[in-house]
Amino acid sequence: MSMWFFFLHLIFIFVLSLILVCSIPDEYIKCSSLNNTNCTLTNAYGIFPDRSVCKARGVTYPTTEEELISTVAYGTRYEIPMKVATRYAHSIPKLACPRGEEGLIISTKNLNHVVEINVEELTMTVESGATLRQLISEAAKVGLALPYTPYWWGLSLGGLLTTGAHGSTLWGKGSAVHDHVVGLRIVSPGGPEDGYVKVRILSHGDEDLNAATVSLGVLGVISQVTLSLQPMFKRSITYLSKDDSDLGDQVLDFGKQHEFADITWHPSQRRAVYRIDDRVSPNTSGDGLYDSIGFRPTSSLALAVIRTTEENQESMNDAFGKCSSAKLFTSGLLATAYGLTNDGVLFTGYPVIGYQNRIQSSGACLDAPDDAKITACGWDSRIKGEFYHQTAFTISFSVVKNFIQDVQKLVEIAPESLCGTEMYNGFLLRYVTASTAYLGKQDDGVDFDITYYRSRDPMIPRLYEGILEEIEQMAVFKYEALPHWGKNRNVAFDGVIKKYKKGEEFLKVKDVYDPMGLFSNEWTDQVLGLKGEVTIEKEGCGLEGLCICSEDIHCAPSNGYFCRPGKVFRDARVCTP
Repeated sequence: MSMWFFFLHLIFIFVLSLILVCSIPDEYIKCSSLNNTNCTLTNAYGIFPDRSVCKARGVTYPTTEEELISTVAYGTRYEIPMKVATRYAHSIPKLACPRGEEGLIISTKNLNHVVEINVEELTMTVESGATLRQLISEAAKVGLALPYTPYWWGLSLGGLLTTGAHGSTLWGKGSAVHDHVVGLRIVSPGGPEDGYVKVRILSHGDEDLNAATVSLGVLGVISQVTLSLQPMFKRSITYLSKDDSDLGDQVLDFGKQHEFADITWHPSQRRAVYRIDDRVSPNTSGDGLYDSIGFRPTSSLALAVIRTTEENQESMNDAFGKCSSAKLFTSGLLATAYGLTNDGVLFTGYPVIGYQNRIQSSGACLDAPDDAKITACGWDSRIKGEFYHQTAFTISFSVVKNFIQDVQKLVEIAPESLCGTEMYNGFLLRYVTASTAYLGKQDDGVDFDITYYRSRDPMIPRLYEGILEEIEQMAVFKYEALPHWGKNRNVAFDGVIKKYKKGEEFLKVKDVYDPMGLFSNEWTDQVLGLKGEVTIEKEGCGLEGLCICSEDIHCAPSNGYFCRPGKVFRDARVCTP
């Protein structure tokens, strides 16, 4: 039955995306009064890693830099903790929570204007609340393009810079958007002599720009960003599915061969899907469009059926059912080119050729009027839909082959163990390059993005819980992986600041820009190694990635899950039957 549910899921997505609009996402900042006070804050998924909800004294929505300056000056004068929140709130960790419960949230929702486009100099200046979709669209109107971006266009520019978001390439300046920043204005606390606020204007060559581009929001509020663009160009995309037996060797060369390469890996199926993606001449025929199936409006009913099916598979330890569902789902995605079409309507075959602005990113579930939740983005917390963990980390080229082989050893031991990830389309492998940003990538490497089932009950373990925990710990500790700042469970950030060569330089800039720590919070203090530990030890903490288990009580002994060594990485401590 589960196989048919997933088949119906694909049909629902294709048909409904053509005939229905979508429920716009909820406001993630909610206040109990009309004057925007007594507020709570969550994220797009309706929950933070520790399942808490942030509280704040109030929220402000500046519409101009002048209003932003006034807000920061007020907060500084009265020593009010402050944090920036974005329109769609897609960061999983608690980046946007002000310290304590009496802080101020500064939303950049209305700071979303294009300031200037200089076609001759190939630059574009926009306010930090503008979304990636706005940036792509406005640049395209004058024949320009941002070459490398995340695949989801619902990110704000300030948010994606703050967390180091990226696309996939080893070419040029690399896939991280922050490495294409040539100018930035940031509003930070000041002293009485400054009117309690400072506006710093940074440009290419300023050392502080290396701190400000990936900052976790602890330096102040980014007001405007100037990006280096390129003339509009076309790309040619072909997906090729192969056996994964030589993936460890192929991954090293594939990114050097194709400018926009990525790989989708299905470890339990022992398959890898290679995205052969390169620039072609602007004269090449084709007007292709990328409209990711996972980012389209989806029937809320279909999402509820799929979630219920997966919950039933989990409760019955139905690994075979999960594997069957995963094979059907991934084969369906491959057959439909993951949402690529040759003309914006139909997929007729490879290669799909189109302009950069139509292929680089998508997010149709945000781009529609409200339909009373008949359809929604798959992760919308107001419906019974997707509810998951996301583990994302970058492993250096020098050891990535060994990591892949270790994962393959785990699959040999437990062949069905990673089918659950394949129900979310497996492991996405993207290429990244070493960055000049102090908190950016330290080496050329491969970013692994893994999405998997999360129980609504924090005390209920997942099927094959220990395998994914071992992969997470293996990556972070054995292979010294760097976590994506906007994703991950707490474990991935344990001791992370020590992995950054210029971590101390970043903290020096932080002390200058915000000496009172008004833009810091408990979580940023922990990950920056300033105060406390990011891991939380309590009953069941290992199940949620809040800790590495050291006692059985950190797992679920009443459900038969105990704290044990890993199967391949023996230093791992995981929750397993």
